[in-house]
Order: sequence, then C-alpha cells, then structure tokens
Amino acid sequence: MRREDTCERVEKALRECHRRVPAGPSRDSACRHLNQGLAMCLVSLACPGESEAVRTLCSSAGTAHKRHQCQQAQLSLSLCLSSRQNNSLT
Repeated sequence: MRREDTCERVEKALRECHRRVPAGPSRDSACRHLNQGLAMCLVSLACPGESEAVRTLCSSAGTAHKRHQCQQAQLSLSLCLSSRQNNSLT
C-alpha cells in the first residue's frame, strides 16, 4: 500500500472521529491518536528520509552522541519542512 493511501485512510478516520464525537475534551481525547498519526504520515510524505532519521535516532535516550545525532536529525527535518512550506508559497 502506498503511503499516500495510508494518509488518506487516516484522514478519513479522523474526519469520521470528528463527525462522531461532539466537540470538546472528549473529542480531543478520542481523536488524538488519529490526529498525531495523520501529522506523522504527512511529515513522512513531505520529508521521508529526514522523518525516518528522527524516528530511528530519537526513539530512545541513549548516549550523548546519540542525543546529538537526534538533535541534528530534528534540525534536518525542520529545515526540510520549512523549505517545502516556502516552496509551496511561491
């Protein structure tokens, strides 16, 4: 299954959750995992390599070296997302 299809399925589930659960704290709680899942899916579509690096390097605490690698991966992801956003605005 393509990642785009997966994101569409998560988006559809999130829309259904918002339709089913009344607005407020209960909706926030009930739909949180879908909201986070859709965000992660879209980020991985926009910047797949950087997203994967953050996922693997930042998954556990580890050594100072691993924490530094995690920070570098997060910076790379941030720059990738920023450049994608800037490109879509022009």
